[in-house]
Parts: sequence; structure tokens; C-alpha cells
Amino acid sequence: MEESIREAFRSDGAVLFEDCLDEAQLAQCRRAYDWAVDNPGPKASSMFDGTEQRSHVDNANPQAKSRLDELVQTLPFGELFAELWGSDNVWYFAEEVFLKEGGRSARSSWHQDTAYLPWAGHHWANAWISFEHLPKANSLEIVRGSHRGVQYDGTTFANPADPTEPIHGGNVLPRLPDIDADLAQNPDAHDIVSWETRPGDVVVLHPRSLHGGAGVDAGCPDRHTLVLRFFGDDATFRPLPDVNKRFARNGGLFVEEMAKLNPGDPFRSPVFQKVV
Repeated sequence: MEESIREAFRSDGAVLFEDCLDEAQLAQCRRAYDWAVDNPGPKASSMFDGTEQRSHVDNANPQAKSRLDELVQTLPFGELFAELWGSDNVWYFAEEVFLKEGGRSARSSWHQDTAYLPWAGHHWANAWISFEHLPKANSLEIVRGSHRGVQYDGTTFANPADPTEPIHGGNVLPRLPDIDADLAQNPDAHDIVSWETRPGDVVVLHPRSLHGGAGVDAGCPDRHTLVLRFFGDDATFRPLPDVNKRFARNGGLFVEEMAKLNPGDPFRSPVFQKVV
């Protein structure tokens, strides 16, 4: 791997790997994706306001864990992330599943995953896999370098009138900026990076990066996306604020494992599949 790619990830918080997955690997991912949509977990919901036909979002589905643990062993992400981070070890955390169909859908709100999950350190990455050819305007968008900046509160994803409505509250974390409103007033208010992607391409981003998925429209009526999350040696446990008890030690599927860790502990548990 070229050092320029490693430096881009360190500085920007996101990189594009073109032709990362071959046809067979992409087909395996699509089968896992379709199964996940047909067998939603306890956290599945529809959050994309304005979608005319069907939308779906899910993550860390306990029913999917064994098949996804098996899937990631066949994909190139272990070696890729070991090289990208300079990590001796790579573990798989869990999945996210996003579906937007119908030709008109709002974007998924800007957020940092680390507002919802107790993660710290440099060795974290989301592998963002889309099964369609996505124009840049309908792809994932990231605020360049934001993973090195402020940790904001999360958004509830529940208030279209206020995409910054905080999930934790209590003024323990700064409120999210309204990035879309900022950009509407000044197109240079935030440095946004995104890419046109084709099947087999993978966008890799640090989960502390401010990011959001653009909506779909007549030019791109559907988007089916599987996100696989990984971590390495420099991954530690960072408790979330305890104002909102629901999220205080959030690990989703792994909440009992997270309860065993103290602040600053290496993020480790035998429940996480080791891929390198």
C-alpha cells in the first residue's frame, strides 16, 4: 500500500479503494445484505424522512453475527486495514445495513459514530460498500479531517426540523453543527469529500469523521449499502456520557462485554472475530 493512501486516511479520515472487491466477494456481500434486510434485528428502523417507497436501517443484528463473522474471513479487509493502520491485529466489530428505494429520499443526518459507540483511538474504520453505481451527488459525504477535531453530541435522527437534536443532552458534548445549513449559506463552510463509486469500490472512513449519506433521486433511485466495521491495536474503550442512561455504555449487541471495560482499556473481547 502506498504511503500516500495511509497519509490520506490519517489526515482526511476517509479514502476510496477502487476495485477492492471482486465479483465473487461482492456477490457474497450482497447475499449477506439481502438476508439482513429480510431478517431485521431488534434495532431495525426506517429513518429516512421523505422516502416514497421503502427505507431500512439496521446494525449489529444478533441473528446475523455468525454469518457475518464467517463472511469477513473471506474478504480482503484484514490485510487492508493492517497495512492502512500499521496494526499487527485486526478485529471485526459488526455491520450496518442501509436501504433507500423509491427515487426520492432525504439524506441521513450528519453525525459521528463515536457519539453512539464507546470508541477511541486511531485504529478504527468503516468499510462502506454500495451495490449500485453511485454518482458523487448520491454517495457518502465526509467532512475532511473532522476525525481529528471536536467530538460532538450525536443526533436523535428523529427530528427532520432539527438534524442536530442531541442524543445525550445535558451540555456534556458540543452540539452538532448544522452542516447543510452552513453549506447553504456558504459553500466553503465545510471541506466535504465524497466520490463517485462503482460496484466493487469501497469507501473507508474513520468512524469519528463527521459523515452523512446523501439522498436518492430520479438520477439514482435506489441505494443498497452494507457497512462492515473493524478495529485494530490502537483501539480503546471510551465511555459515553451518562446523561442518557440508554447510551451510557452503549455497545449495542455487545453491551455486556462493554460493561467489563474501564476507560482507556484496550477495546478487546473474545466476541469480536479476529481477521488478522
